[in-house]
Amino acid sequence: MNKKHFLAAMYLRLSRDDSDVGDVTDKDGRLKSESNSIGNQRELIRAFIHEQQDIELYDIYVDDGFSGSNFDRPEFKRMISDIEAGKVNCVIVKDLSRFGRDYIESGRYIQKIFPALSVRFIALTDHYDSFHADAGESGIVLPVKNFINDSYCRDISTKVKSQFEVKRKNGECIAPFALYGYRKADNNKNQLVVDDYAAEIVRKIFNWKMEGVAVSAIADKLNELGILSPKEYKKSTGENYRGGFSGAVKSMWSSATVKRILTNEMYLGHMVQGKTKKINYKLKKSVEKPEKDWVKVENTHEPIISEDVFLVVQNLLKVDGRVSPVSEKNSFFTGILFCGDCGEQMIRRVNRYKNTQRVYYICSTKNRGEGCTRHSIPEDALKQLVLEMVTKFANCFLQEKQMFEKALDMETNFESIVYYDTEIARLKKEQDKYYSLCSGLYEDLKEGIITKSEFERLHSEFKRKAGEFEEAQKKQELMIKELFKNGVISAARLKTMQDCSELREIDRYTLCSMVKKISVYENHRIEIEFYYTDQYRIMREVNKRIKDEQKKNCVAERSA
Repeated sequence: MNKKHFLAAMYLRLSRDDSDVGDVTDKDGRLKSESNSIGNQRELIRAFIHEQQDIELYDIYVDDGFSGSNFDRPEFKRMISDIEAGKVNCVIVKDLSRFGRDYIESGRYIQKIFPALSVRFIALTDHYDSFHADAGESGIVLPVKNFINDSYCRDISTKVKSQFEVKRKNGECIAPFALYGYRKADNNKNQLVVDDYAAEIVRKIFNWKMEGVAVSAIADKLNELGILSPKEYKKSTGENYRGGFSGAVKSMWSSATVKRILTNEMYLGHMVQGKTKKINYKLKKSVEKPEKDWVKVENTHEPIISEDVFLVVQNLLKVDGRVSPVSEKNSFFTGILFCGDCGEQMIRRVNRYKNTQRVYYICSTKNRGEGCTRHSIPEDALKQLVLEMVTKFANCFLQEKQMFEKALDMETNFESIVYYDTEIARLKKEQDKYYSLCSGLYEDLKEGIITKSEFERLHSEFKRKAGEFEEAQKKQELMIKELFKNGVISAARLKTMQDCSELREIDRYTLCSMVKKISVYENHRIEIEFYYTDQYRIMREVNKRIKDEQKKNCVAERSA
């Protein structure tokens, strides 16, 4: 055999998985994470090359932090480019697992590509050298070792996924970077704590949305104020953050970024993770999971946004409307004003004549010429009607709340309120009706009134309906429990109610805080759906029951 001189590529690789294998040891009794370290690999290969007269080191290629499950690695690609350019004709690795853990792709390189390019391949601790290997080693031993490495990679991937799943269910943050508005605790990388500066920006974003500023206008406003986008802010704090997009010199605020913040439940203090999953351990590509499969753990960190504000903003986002080109805001009633008959949003119209203007709202269906009627109502008249109704509701709510809290002080128990709650009674009645229908189907089937297929279809439908009413009962009972446990209303909403009781003029923020929906009918008639109407109804029923009992007691005392 002719003497040949080899220009060698020293290839080193260490993935994050290799440092998390626990107490697995190699044949020399050392921890694998230690024996696989980049420094250890380098010294082992360098010592080997020093002893070879026919091998000269050309360059060192290091992929630190890259999985061996695929070959999408920057330094590996650079090495292949140098091989194809004729600069390298020998590849040396510590062992086959450092080269790659995908047995199909590893075998393709070692048994097909490298031989075709006249490249010698050496795996030191596996005692493999393609220059001296016989058919048995290349055709049997090598594929088996590669298959074992691939299986090891799959096993590690499964263990890591299991560990992550446990942490998610415990409410621990496993994301590499904290959500904008938070930072990771100094003493616990899985715990989120509030970042005061970024949290204040988040609050401003929610407040602007409440005030009627459109999502796109909020993004523009943040850029104009010179506030760093979440990506740039992370970079400014020294984090090695890399987003999903690259190319721009500086990342700016966008509508999508603002929308993600406005819809993220983590600002309520709840940990929400597991929104995506990888297709398999060999591919980086992920797919989105349905929301029902997300892992949500409540009250894991300090909230930045209150439940009240978050709920209002979600309702506003569902019906985000046109923006005024002058003010960059939605009109005063956008998102909450609807036609009482067709259910479509009302739209704002302005009639200008000389130095005066008339502002009014009409049904958008009628405006498109698709039926319905105008339902026209002047903006000033609408504001006055809404002001009167909001003030009245706030005063009534506060009065009922005061009486209800007195009832709580008198140790009225939870079970008695549930018993007298008319909504729970109605839901229970509906549930019993459908269970009764289910029972009746057996007799109908037995007497031949219905077929077996009809029985199965109707039984399934009636059972589903009964289940829905049972679930609604549970939600109603939960709401009553909340009244007992946490009080009728939050401190922030109570302050809004108190302010509303003495209102002289209503603003957009107060309107959205109080009103969920306004329905407009002909002849300037309106109906308002307020927030906290269920709590208001429960308080009224409890207070009425207590009054009725007091009257009965008074009558009984006089009779005695």
